[in-house]
Amino acid sequence: MLMLCVVFAAAQKKAEIKFDKVVHNFGTFSESSPVQNCVFTFTNTGDGPLIINQAVASCGCTVPSYTKEPIMPGKSGQIRVKYNGAGKFPGHFKKSITVRTNAETEMVRLYVEGVMEEKK
Repeated sequence: MLMLCVVFAAAQKKAEIKFDKVVHNFGTFSESSPVQNCVFTFTNTGDGPLIINQAVASCGCTVPSYTKEPIMPGKSGQIRVKYNGAGKFPGHFKKSITVRTNAETEMVRLYVEGVMEEKK
């Protein structure tokens, strides 16, 4: 019975997620144009389907959206992030997006940062 469990566990194919980048810097932008967008592209480098279970931002000013369907091995998907600095204090910011998946690496943290200058 133990041997059967070991063989079954070894036969399961696992997904693996690899991002093109884990930090995006918006640079400097004006408070008069507070909305900034970026895209994080990822690839399933494993040998099983990859499923993004959730992507949660550290703040309500940062909204992630992501590919909902399973990503097959060798294929890519995207996590789009919209930062809205309206009503926020000007200056440097750094926000995180926690991505949870069925991959071997179950959790990945992405970051967006930049400097919002006071409108003149």
